[in-house]
Formats: sequence, C-alpha cells, structure tokens
Amino acid sequence: MAFVASDPGRTAPAPDAATAKILVAGGFGVGKTTLVGTVSETEPLRTEELITEASVGVDDLAGVERKTTTTVAMDFGRITLSSALVVYLFGAPGQDRFWFMWDDLSRGSLGAVVLADARRLEGCFPSVDFFEHRGIPFAVGVNCFDGRCEEDPEEIRAALDLAPDVPLVLCDARDRESVKTVLLALLEHVMRGLAAEAGRGPV
Repeated sequence: MAFVASDPGRTAPAPDAATAKILVAGGFGVGKTTLVGTVSETEPLRTEELITEASVGVDDLAGVERKTTTTVAMDFGRITLSSALVVYLFGAPGQDRFWFMWDDLSRGSLGAVVLADARRLEGCFPSVDFFEHRGIPFAVGVNCFDGRCEEDPEEIRAALDLAPDVPLVLCDARDRESVKTVLLALLEHVMRGLAAEAGRGPV
C-alpha cells in the first residue's frame, strides 16, 4: 500500500478516516520538538521549559551548547497524510530522567521515528533498544543539521546495528517535505510488516 502525503487545506480527512499514533523519540537536543512543529498542521502542543543551572551535571549539553529549552513532558502534533489517514505525533522527552514516561507514550502506537544526530549517535541508542525490545516498528531519521550530513548512511546503519529492513532516511527536521519522507518510510515499513504477518497466517 502506498501513502501519498497531502497538503493541509487541500485534502480534508473523511469523517471515518483512520487514525494512527506515532512516537517521535531520540536523544536530548536532537530536534524532536522541531520535527513535530515543522510537520504539524495544527499549532503543536509543547511542554518546553528553560534549561537552568539545576540541569548542570544532569543533562549532557555537549554538542548542543546553544540549546536553551527542553521538553519536560511531550510534544503533540497532527498531520493528515490522506483523506483516509490522520497521524498523531507524540514527541517523547530525551533526557534519561524522563524515560519512565516512554512506556505510557508508546502504548497504542503504530510505530516510531527515532531521530538521530550523526555527530552524537550514542544519544539514540536507548531509543533503538527500547523499540527493538518491545517489537514496535520504527524508522530512523538522521537529522542533517545545517542542511547537510557528511556521514555515510550505511556507516550510520552499521553503527546503530539496525536490521536490514529498518528504514534509515536523511532528513532536515526544519523542512516539512523532508519530515514527511521519514513518516512515509515508517508507514510503508509498518505495512510491509503487517503484510508479512498476514502472509504467514496462523501458526
């Protein structure tokens, strides 16, 4: 099944349109809030607070020294991908101390996007492990800061030890069309998995 992303205002969802929940996860300062806000066709819900001295020694700001706010609960946005499908995005907080929320946020999700910073890949290891261990399908979006990514995608795939079928897409979290590409890669990955399960039938 192919998905075609619609433009807000052009294709309104049908009254009986299906809905899907997608979690957006990744390390601290990787761009999750930006991604949700970029693609959401409604004003996104954000729970950001200023970073204060209380976070010194708790949150690792290496590589994101200019970051001044942090998500303390979740981000929420919505995008209509077709007249038959509306996707709700839930951005999870990236700091270690908020990981207890991930189980609740991921409950009922169709899949997840793991956003990665190629300069700090270790920040997304916990997200990859989380979804692998729970059997939740996911795609990796490598956020190309400054609009470029000099790393080889295959080297990133090897570093993350991803299964061959897990999509890995270079993207720019500030660009709507680029973010759509990641979401569509995830949805097609989910559909392939469901088709494979249906083909196997009852055991």
